[in-house]
Amino acid sequence: MSKILDGKKTSEKILSDLKKETQKLNLKLAVVLVGENPASLLYIEQKKKACEKIGVSFELFKFHQKISTSTLKKKVTEIVKRPDVSGLIIQLPLPEKINTQEILNAVSSKKDVDILSDENLGKFYQGNMRFLPPTVAGIAELLKKYRIEIKGKNIVLIGTGILVGKPLSIWLLNKKATFSAVGSFTKNIMFFTKQADILISGTGKPNLIKGNMVKKGAILIDCGSGKLRGKIIGDMNFKSVSKKASFIAPVSGGVGPMTVAMLLWNLVKMNKK
Repeated sequence: MSKILDGKKTSEKILSDLKKETQKLNLKLAVVLVGENPASLLYIEQKKKACEKIGVSFELFKFHQKISTSTLKKKVTEIVKRPDVSGLIIQLPLPEKINTQEILNAVSSKKDVDILSDENLGKFYQGNMRFLPPTVAGIAELLKKYRIEIKGKNIVLIGTGILVGKPLSIWLLNKKATFSAVGSFTKNIMFFTKQADILISGTGKPNLIKGNMVKKGAILIDCGSGKLRGKIIGDMNFKSVSKKASFIAPVSGGVGPMTVAMLLWNLVKMNKK
């Protein structure tokens, strides 16, 4: 059986260290939610609990599914201007009719703890950003904690979305790593997955990756989250892939809590004088 990359334990240490710093700061994290996406509500609750652990105030701003881009942008701009709001998250995904990037760009760079505005993304793409997108930072910290080197490894990314695949691609490029990015139009995904020393998946398609698709001794990092029979399930079929992997970061207790911890790390560090 593979060894678990324990994001829960690692994130608790990060939050414990942050708590020592938040005592000297008066911080509030604001989250904007449009609609009632069950997965989004779950992630927001995790962020709220993490804030409570380290003494950061939390406020949720909920808007109706039918809100227009222009109205939502106006509301977000109003929230950003509030002096009591230290950092702001736009909970993704937004409804399809909303211009997502326009809303993300309404968050000022100093309060954009998710690193999703064009301004912050531009700095990140150039390698000039002190802060990393939380999921990237969470994975980087897990690899560091378990002394997993990326140099010389064949890395495969499944999914090229805004939260996982795309920012990870940029980070890996900046680290001069060797990797392949596999998208929805890629033919014969198994050809790539079977060659991966490190396989990272973030598609949101439950049980997409099975044991016969990974090579023995591979390091697996599951960032996906889709709903199956009322449960949040990862991209990787844990039961079958864990028999072949050397290390695995599962959906429950892997990258998820690390992402939340690094989000709050960004919040604290951005607001330190």
